[in-house]
Amino acid sequence: MTDETGGSPLGEGYVIPIAGLLAFAFALMAGLTAQRALSGDPADVGVTVGLALVAVLALRIRTKAVAAREGDAEESEA
Repeated sequence: MTDETGGSPLGEGYVIPIAGLLAFAFALMAGLTAQRALSGDPADVGVTVGLALVAVLALRIRTKAVAAREGDAEESEA
């Protein structure tokens, strides 16, 4: 799926929207479980925190992919 210019798969545009959707989905799930975690068993807090950490991780992956894409665009202009 890469062209012959030697580009990376991150520059093709698949990682950025998928990572954004995953970050949104996990943040939504963390928000939906927050009420149960605050009013229920202390073990339920782990689920909410875990979902929030995965959301942050997906957001970091998306940020790195955007930076890599911008770096590839700057290299191709030069």
